[in-house]
Order: sequence, then C-alpha cells, then structure tokens
Amino acid sequence: MSNVRPKKHLGQHFLVDQNIAIKIVEQLTLPGGVQDVLEIGPGMGVLTQYLLQHKEYRTTVVDIDRESIAYLQQHFPQLGDRIISADFLKTDLSTLFPGRFAVIGNFPYNISSQIFFKVLEHRDVVPEVVCMIQKEVAERLASPPGSKAYGILSVLLQAFYKISYKFTVSEHVFNPPPKVKSAVISLVRNNVERLACDEKLFHQVVKLSFGTRRKTLRNSLRSYNLPPEVQALPVFDKRAEQLSVQDFVELTQLIEQNIKQ
Repeated sequence: MSNVRPKKHLGQHFLVDQNIAIKIVEQLTLPGGVQDVLEIGPGMGVLTQYLLQHKEYRTTVVDIDRESIAYLQQHFPQLGDRIISADFLKTDLSTLFPGRFAVIGNFPYNISSQIFFKVLEHRDVVPEVVCMIQKEVAERLASPPGSKAYGILSVLLQAFYKISYKFTVSEHVFNPPPKVKSAVISLVRNNVERLACDEKLFHQVVKLSFGTRRKTLRNSLRSYNLPPEVQALPVFDKRAEQLSVQDFVELTQLIEQNIKQ
C-alpha cells in the first residue's frame, strides 16, 4: 500500500529524518536487562525499522490508526502478532507483557500527558521511557524545582523517574511539520518503590498547589482547613514551584496528620 496519510485528529506528525530516528532508538538503555520494548504510535515504522535491528529485545508496536496497522503488517511481517491494533490508553498492558518492558515512541502531542499518567500507573513494570514530545512539555518534565516550567507532571514523574532532556528536534523533519519544536527525553525508573505518604493525597496536594501557582501554599491549600499553628509554618510561605518532590512528600505527611475531619 502507499504511504499512510497523517491524520490531524490523531495528532499525527510522521518523523521523516532517518538520522534522528536512529538517534532516538540509541537512547534506549534497557535497565535491568529488559527484553521487551513497546513502541506507541509507530505510524509508518520510521523508528520500528531500527528497533527491529536490535535482537537483544523484542519489539511490539501499538497504534490506533488502522491505516498504519495495515501498512505495518505489509512492510514489517516479521513482527507477526506483535502489531497491536488498539488505543494504548485503553489497552490492558498486562495482557501484552508478562513482565517488565520499556516504552518508546514519537508520542501524539495531544495525548502525551495521558500517556505519562498511564506509565505512572504501571511504573513497577515500566523501567524506561524514551519519547519525542513537544519541546515545551519536555522542558517542563525535566525542569528542577524553582523553574517556571516546573509543574504538576514534573513532580509526579520525578517522584519515580530520573528524567533527562536529550536533544531538540526541528519542526522541519516531520510530515506534516508541527507548529512547535519537539524534543527527545528519557525517563529511567529510580529506586523509590512507594512514597512515604498517602499517594492519592500526594497527587491531590500537588495538583492543588500548582492550581494557583502564583499564590503561596497557605492560599492554595486553604481547603484543607489546617490548624493556624500548622499554617504558620515556613513551608506555607512558599509557592508550589519552590518545592522538591521530597518537600511535597513531607507536606503531604503534614496535611495527613492535621486534616480536620
């Protein structure tokens, strides 16, 4: 079949630069001897072709676009039943892999945050992610505390992953060219198995804190109705972007101990 037509509603921007494709695949480190790699949104297989050159791992691809699936089946028959026609966000990943697997892909920009939230849910079996996303989002995820780019997803992902900004990608190496620059980042699992606080409350505290990021935490977290002596603590004079992951863990512990029933 002829080339796959990029679909705007799927956020498809196909990478056409082979050198960048090779460079993206080279970022995989396979921590702990991971033997399965899942590519999200392979399109016409620009990354897939180089993933398949590595016999030290098995490549599986998942795409929601049936036109892409048909193209991949025709051009990469060696993948066999490892071409999955499905929505990654709705896929039960435990049915695809018995153990741990790395994730790679040129993520559709309109669902990149949702992909990361799904990765977080499966962090115990996803030790590594290598992906190309919108440059602004990549900078946000990799930003340290104190940066204006540092936000909700930065904290939630950095709690469990070491995030490295690898390189910037021009808009001119895609079909069609996106209106923004892109970047490749990697996420490698750290040693934190569980946070030392209620993780559901941690998520809530982080989201509330950044919800009004220009305000101090005393204002942002007012809904918890904390005792005056707790609200007087120095941490509540700070803004969300000034807190590290560990600071947020300690703040969550504090709130957990003092929430008025």
